[in-house]
Amino acid sequence: MKRVKAACILQTLVFSQKPELQYSKEQALKINYEEVEHYKETLERAKTRYQIVDTTEQEDGSVILRIRKQYNDKADVSEYFE
Repeated sequence: MKRVKAACILQTLVFSQKPELQYSKEQALKINYEEVEHYKETLERAKTRYQIVDTTEQEDGSVILRIRKQYNDKADVSEYFE
């Protein structure tokens, strides 16, 4: 018999705006960081454990977020968040 003892997901997410909207870098960063905050609030409302591994700003104003998050609520993720 096989069962999952521990599981998590490591994701690289890109928060960006459509290029045709022509935002300045500062405007794009502001909008994209607001989207990042909304994403984190969504995770917290769902009670999903997560850890931000890295956040990187790009020249075009996009934000790259590397995040480690809980795969499901049944598997223990303690070893991934130490």
